[in-house]
Amino acid sequence: MNIHEYQAKAVLREFGVSVPNGGVAFSPEEAVKAAEALPGPVYVVKAQIHAGGRGKGGGVKVVKSIDEVKAEATRMLGMTLVTHQTGPAGKEVHRVYVEDGSNIDRELYLSCLVDRATSRVSFICSTEGGMDIEEVAAKTPEKIHTLAIDPTKGVEEADAKAIAAKLGLTGDLEAQAVDLLKKLYEAFTSKDMSLLEINPLVVTGEGNLICLDAKVGFDSNALYRHPDIVELRDLSEEDPAEVEASKYDLNYVKLDGEIGCMVNGAGLAMATMDIIKLYGSEPANFLDVGGGATREKVTEAFKIILSDPNVKGILVNIFGGIMRCDIVADGVVHAAKDLDLKVPLVVRLEGTNVDLGKKIMAESGLDIIPADNLADAAEKVVKAVKEAA
Repeated sequence: MNIHEYQAKAVLREFGVSVPNGGVAFSPEEAVKAAEALPGPVYVVKAQIHAGGRGKGGGVKVVKSIDEVKAEATRMLGMTLVTHQTGPAGKEVHRVYVEDGSNIDRELYLSCLVDRATSRVSFICSTEGGMDIEEVAAKTPEKIHTLAIDPTKGVEEADAKAIAAKLGLTGDLEAQAVDLLKKLYEAFTSKDMSLLEINPLVVTGEGNLICLDAKVGFDSNALYRHPDIVELRDLSEEDPAEVEASKYDLNYVKLDGEIGCMVNGAGLAMATMDIIKLYGSEPANFLDVGGGATREKVTEAFKIILSDPNVKGILVNIFGGIMRCDIVADGVVHAAKDLDLKVPLVVRLEGTNVDLGKKIMAESGLDIIPADNLADAAEKVVKAVKEAA
């Protein structure tokens, strides 16, 4: 789960992390009030969406008067902000953050994430802050440094000083960096974050180290431990179909293809998507119904798949271990009838009660195309979609 910048900074502030003061606004009038609560005379107006690259898209503006704050808030609120992370469709801006301006001397990059290579939390840092870190990694990888943290010890003095040295921080700034890194690690681990990115981390002209931006993501599987974090969820930033799927414990991710997929098990779902592509088409989604799908759950899965107007055919691929094939078949039949299914439907069943499942589909009176294996299923659904076009 992701949150907005202003929310991320509020979380970090709880741990004593130094961030600029500011206020969120949902209208130009609220933006003015937020600015009036700051000392000025420089303000920063930032569009709040769950995507990076806002500055290049016109979503971050430095201004020098309250009138300019109002003008920029008026411009941003309701606009569709397109960045390299939003895709061409962009995201509509529903709120802005008005922040106190900072006297920036240097911009650095710092992030903390779960490093799967070491099975530890790692810090990544670079002196090239404020830029696309992906571009830095591609062109000058020697400027990016990684340090894995021993989970039994946490951030030790030597770890923090090593990162500070890579960032070129000495003297008082080194001491500030050591303190900051310990606080960020505490925030990361205690709140079950999956990503904490500070870009830029700035050195001010006054010699202070400040987190000028903050991007935070949380491990969704750990949210039950953090009701305060769950309250920060902004459903308007998420795909409506994915939000609906979460209500039924369905793991759904919308993609750009034309073959809707309903599969049990994440690994099998990935393989299904791959083989659809191998046979010349593109998957429209990732959808894992899990091991305990009921008729109702299957029906909801079909509804979510068909809510995508790009879907031209559906492939159901079930391996019945915990899940029984007859229950899946019963759900597929009822869903197809209830929703008056108009697109080609290919079903591949294997496992517990597979013969009974096939019998249910065969006697349903519906035009369900059976498949013997994964390759057969992919070939048939791609062919059926092309013939129906």
